[in-house]
Order: sequence, then structure tokens, then C-alpha cells
Amino acid sequence: MNLWQLFQKLKPFVRPYKLLVIATLLLTLVGSLTAQVNALTLQYAVDSINKLVEAGKGLDAGWHILITITAILLGKEIINAIVQFGQKFYGEKLRILVSQDLAQDIIEKFLKYRLAFFNQDNNQAGKLQTRIDRGIGSLTRLVQIFFIDILPLFTSALVALGLMFYANVYVGLVALSIVPIYFWLTYKQAQKLGSWRRNLRDGREKKSQGILGIINSITVIKSFNRESIESEKQLKLQRELTHNQMQTRQTSFVFDGVKTFIEQIGIVLIIILTAYFVLDGQMSIGMIMYHVLLFNNVSAPIRSLHRIYDEINDAMIYSESFFQISEADHEIETSGTEKPQVQGRFELKNVDFTYPNGFKALHDINMSIRPNKITALVGLSGAGKSTLISLLDKFFEPDSGQILLDGVNIQDMDTQYLRDHIGLVLQKNHIFQGSIFENIRYGKTDASLQDVQEAARKASIHEQILQLPQGYDADALMLSGGQQQRIALARMFLKNPPIIFLDEPTASLDAIASEQIKQSLDQIKQGRTVIMISHSLSQIIDADYTYVMKEGRIVEHGEHDALYHQEGTYKEIFDAMAKSLNIEKIARTFEDDAEEETHS
Repeated sequence: MNLWQLFQKLKPFVRPYKLLVIATLLLTLVGSLTAQVNALTLQYAVDSINKLVEAGKGLDAGWHILITITAILLGKEIINAIVQFGQKFYGEKLRILVSQDLAQDIIEKFLKYRLAFFNQDNNQAGKLQTRIDRGIGSLTRLVQIFFIDILPLFTSALVALGLMFYANVYVGLVALSIVPIYFWLTYKQAQKLGSWRRNLRDGREKKSQGILGIINSITVIKSFNRESIESEKQLKLQRELTHNQMQTRQTSFVFDGVKTFIEQIGIVLIIILTAYFVLDGQMSIGMIMYHVLLFNNVSAPIRSLHRIYDEINDAMIYSESFFQISEADHEIETSGTEKPQVQGRFELKNVDFTYPNGFKALHDINMSIRPNKITALVGLSGAGKSTLISLLDKFFEPDSGQILLDGVNIQDMDTQYLRDHIGLVLQKNHIFQGSIFENIRYGKTDASLQDVQEAARKASIHEQILQLPQGYDADALMLSGGQQQRIALARMFLKNPPIIFLDEPTASLDAIASEQIKQSLDQIKQGRTVIMISHSLSQIIDADYTYVMKEGRIVEHGEHDALYHQEGTYKEIFDAMAKSLNIEKIARTFEDDAEEETHS
């Protein structure tokens, strides 16, 4: 991406604020004119005072010169202060507004992307956050640079260069000849630094991801005493980052030294040339200072050019990543238009699915899920059960095959309409920053307090909420894992959808809580299509029909009794579950208890 392409991408975000841009441009024009006042005033002062001195006149004859100079310079400074305030204020306001729009734009894009986008190796949370934060910061800084740094400086430089040419063509040519040399050196510097800057970007992303990983895994790290290993990993990343930073700085310092030398050569040439013209009688002595100060206005943007160019290059590098994210239109979820009456009959025909990392999770899945029935998915971890539910909820699209809901391909269905009719409860549900009330109400945003409380009762969490000092206004993130799971269940109860997906909904709950939730789920299951993943014997037995999965394939299916007596995978899993619960000992306990009651 070059600078012109970058400005073209920024244009839609700047266009709504064209009045701010116009105001800034007008102030820039005024500021570029006032910047030349010092040179003109100094030339007038030197020549006027020199004439008085040559004529043998002193202070009495020169008061009007001092008063004139004072009035001009003070007036110029007042105007300049107003102009600079306006430029900075409008430029900063433009930067903030553009930053707001860029951030909102990428958030809106994010929410439209497929789940597969976030599962790609290059789109881990830490990396995405670094790219977005630095991308927005760099782009908005670019807007600020243009209106506060580049535009005023270069407008002033052009006016100053024009005045130099007007006064003397040869002096103007000397000043002009320095500029392309300086630009060329800056361009070569940018080329040299390009790869190092990209390495810096990658290093910062890895560092952010590493820190995020430590924070998320701190309990495991400490439990295994692996602090030193994690520290070494971060030290390695930090050393790579430091190496890239040093290479960048070293290259910058070399080029900056050469550019400073070229600028000083320009000043020396102008002093020598103007002194020659003064001695030759072609210029007044005041013109020496006049041209030196004008060249200072020409070289001011040159002195700032390396800094500005560095920031522009940073902006371009991070902008590439930012716009790769914001313009990933191919990642936007596809949505059909069909909105059929939902009964809850799913048909899967020859469905294959491969994750973005290349792992094929599902192979030739054929399945029929009956409406108003409970269908269980059974299998070892990694068998593809959760992946299958993700496909049914249209989080992913199958590589091949069809998924029909009531005879309509879900790819042809309106995605929002489909998900409005599905309730999803995961093994670990997300709790948002905010109150308990807000988290439960997420299931139905217009629900009343009474509706929320009723949903909480069904999830067996209402009484615990009332015991909290702030009740339903308490911070939901402060609840225990089991309580948060019930909040998620209450959210689903409030939504009250005709289709329910349950992915180990009681896995993180204790036995009593699991039984309470099971009773609540039993109520909501009635008259609904339920697809359930569970390692709970009681819930599997309750299912009307069961599909057994192994390594991404359906290996068995049927009702519980028939499946168990097939002596296959289902029996192996079921027996393993029973042994893990020590069913035989539990049964003997019940038998002993029954005998004691009989004898008594």
C-alpha cells in the first residue's frame, strides 16, 4: 500500500468533516503567510538601520523603525497564536472524530465476520488487538500529521521558496536543489527501514499475545512452577524486539546525520552566495538575513521530514494490517432471505467440515433430528460433537453436503432469523461486563425485571442473587463459575426458543446444582427440539434418540436400549461413564439403605 492508496482509504472517514478540513486549510494559508513576516521585517530593519548609520543618524531618527518593527512582530505573533490554536484544535478534533469512526467501523465489521475468521492462527486475540489499536492510532496520527505538521510546514516552505525566487533566482535555485536530495535520502531511509518495521510489528503482536497468554494461564503456570520457562519465552521475544529496534535506530541515525549535513551545506551556500551579491552591489545587506530566514522556512519541513516520514511509514505498515481486517469482506457471514415456519426438523446430508487450520473435523455426516424430541450426541472428546452444533447454528459453513431445517437449506435462511429460534448453552458460557440483570436480559433485551427474575428461578439462581448485597445489580463477573453457568442458563430460559442446543450445560456444576438445572431443563425441553451433548448418564438415558460419534464420523445411532445391546462404541462409552461414577458401589449403598428400611 502506498501513501496515495492510504489516503484514498482514509477519505471516506474524513469526508463527513469537510467543514473542519476547509477551516484548517484557510488557517494554514494564513499561517504560511505570517511565517514569512520575520524575514521581511528583519530585511527591512537591517537595511533601514544601516542607512541611518551610514548617514550618521542615531536613535532619535530611528524610533519610527523600532515602533514599526515592534507593531509588526507583535501583531504577527498574536495572529500566529490564534492561527496555531485553530490549526491544532481543528486538527485534533478531526483526529478524534476519525478515530471514533474507524473504531466503530471495525467493530461493526467484526460483528459480521464468520466464526472461522477468529479461529485462524493469524487472528488470535492479542494479535488482533495490537493490529487494531496501533492501526487506529497510526491512521489518526496520519490525519493529525497532515493537518498540523505537513500542510502548514510545506505551505510555508512553498511561499518562502517563492519569495526567494522573486528576490533572486540563483539563491532560489540553491534552496530548491537541496530539497530533492533530502527527499531522496528520506525515501532511501524508508526503504531500508521497511522490513525492520514489519519485524517490529510482528514482534509487538507476539509480545502482546504472549502477555495475554500468561494472564489467561497464570493458574496453570503457577501450579506447575513454570514461571521461569514463561519468563524465558518472553525474554526471547523481547530480545528479538530489541534487536529490531536497535537496527531501526542505527539506520535512522546514519541517514539523519547525512541529511543534517546536506541541510547545513545549503545554509553555507546561501550565506556565501548572498554575501557575494551584497559585495557586488546587487543586494542590500539586509537580504543576507532575509534569505537565511526564508531558507530556514524552506528547510523546516525538511528537518521534520524524517520524523514525519517515520510516522507515515509506521502508519502505512500498521494500516496494511488494519485494513486487512476491516476489508475482509469475504469473511462476512453469508445470510439468506428464507424465513420458514420453524418446527425443528434438521436433516444433514453428506456433510464434511474442515477447520481453517486444515484439521478435518467431520466426515460424511448423515443425520435426522426429529422435532420436539431430545437428540443426544455421544462420543469421546474431539469426536466432532461441538463442531456439529456450531454448523447447525451456522457459525461455520460445511465444506460439502447440506444442512436442512424443515426442508430449507440453512445457508438460504436469514441468519438472524435462524439464531432467534435457537438457544445455545455451552459448557463454559461467556459472562459480559455488567450486572446480573443485564447479563440475563441479554436473552431478551426488552424483558422486564419480573421476566428476568422468573428466568433466574428456572435456573435455580434467584435465591442466591437475592442474598447478594446489590441483588440483581451485582457485578456478574464476581460470581463463581457455577453461578455464572446458571446466569447463562437463565439467559436461555428468557429467550425461550423452539430449538435448544446444550453442550455440557451442567459440567461445571456440583451434583445438587446439576440436579436442579436438570429439573429446569426438563421443563423447558417439553415441546422443543433439543440437541444435547452430555457425559451425564441420566441425561443420555432421557434422550429420545442418540447419535454416537467417533473421529468425526457417525458410527452408531438409535435408542438407548438398542444401542447398548449392539456391544459397540456406545456401550464402551456408557460403561466407562458408569465405572467413573462407581455405579456398582452406589447401587449397593441404595440396596443396603432399602434393606435397613425393610428391617426397621
